Amino acid sequence: MNTAGTIDRPLTHDPKKQAPMKPSTSEHAGSATTDVSTPGATEARQNRTREMQLMQEALARAHMHERLHDAVRERQAVRLAVAQRMQRRAERASLRARRALAMAVMQ
Repeated sequence: MNTAGTIDRPLTHDPKKQAPMKPSTSEHAGSATTDVSTPGATEARQNRTREMQLMQEALARAHMHERLHDAVRERQAVRLAVAQRMQRRAERASLRARRALAMAVMQ
């Protein structure tokens, strides 16, 4: 099946191999406004884009760092709860052993 590519799914992503865009017949030639740019604006725009991308990366890194710290704190809390439970269980076992010993001595 040899079908032409669409805008959403071009045949190739290489711009050199794509067909050139043809001007629309409904628009008059030269109707578009000229691109007015000041010197150095493209560098500033690229810098801003790079800075914005780095800010997003830093934000994501900080978010993941915070989530890792939350996970560590959660694990510590779980370990503490387990240790407290085991300590109570050991204390109860110790009391049972004392009672058993006292009962054995009394008889």
